[in-house]
Amino acid sequence: MTDPAPTGLPGLPGLPAGLTSRPLTMADAEAVHAVVAAEEVAELGEAELTLEDVVADWQRPSYDISSSTVGVLDGDRLVAYADLSAPDVAYTAVHPDHHGRGIGTALARWVQDKARAAGSTRVGTQVPEGSAADRLMADLGYEVRWTAWDLELPEGAEVEARPLPEGYALRDATAADHEAAWTLVEDAFLEWSDRDRMSLADFGARVWDRPGFEPWNLRLLLHGEDLVGATHVHLAGDAAYVARIAVRPDHRGRGLAPAMLVDAFGRAREHGAARCYLSTDTRAGARGLYEKVGMVVSSTWVNRSVTL
Repeated sequence: MTDPAPTGLPGLPGLPAGLTSRPLTMADAEAVHAVVAAEEVAELGEAELTLEDVVADWQRPSYDISSSTVGVLDGDRLVAYADLSAPDVAYTAVHPDHHGRGIGTALARWVQDKARAAGSTRVGTQVPEGSAADRLMADLGYEVRWTAWDLELPEGAEVEARPLPEGYALRDATAADHEAAWTLVEDAFLEWSDRDRMSLADFGARVWDRPGFEPWNLRLLLHGEDLVGATHVHLAGDAAYVARIAVRPDHRGRGLAPAMLVDAFGRAREHGAARCYLSTDTRAGARGLYEKVGMVVSSTWVNRSVTL
């Protein structure tokens, strides 16, 4: 992460006097994480995004950092950024010390212009419900598309054992399993997610090429020799995050997903996790499943978008 920062970007319209802007590089990942973490601490009481999350997303082969991001600087210090992660998905953050200065509005205009140029008719992002970003987006005409929740298995909580039905087994994935796991997970998520299929290379950038990946992070559910489910879990500080869990449609309704979750929690605790969490939203309809294994809502988010 030592590539030099690019130069030559015209000043971002609407910035307060004294602030500058430029595209970001991988060398800015830590500074971006610091801004997002500061905003999450202010709004949620703790930071949820990790540096590994930023790097995993930016290292996707389909993604170009220099054309998809803008950073706002006060001198040499990054104080805000925007990232058009996909033609209709954006991420932004403004350090709490700089809230109320119009930076968020300037970034929203930049995001909309970029998304429009990419051929998108809508663009949106997910923010904590009732946060400063949520209020700003509502004022700018962004409508709520769905509600999402972070659910946590509290530290020390005991989880009831959920044995797998006869004929099923869980094991760590190997490199030879990667393409099959990608297919299964993407098939499951695209049942309710309105987006294009993620490429194998981009999926891998977020899973097995994610910084710190270990074999236990990707667990496969087998029925005999047949792949019927997968779980992706990774550590985030003292917590484990279940990023993906999927069961093939013809094997649902057999209690497999709860058993997979319990397995993921157990493996994570073996590797030092004190608590476990995951995210879901109203499109998936899975909140009840997670609450049944003892998880509780720790934060509520809204996904807002605007027509371009």
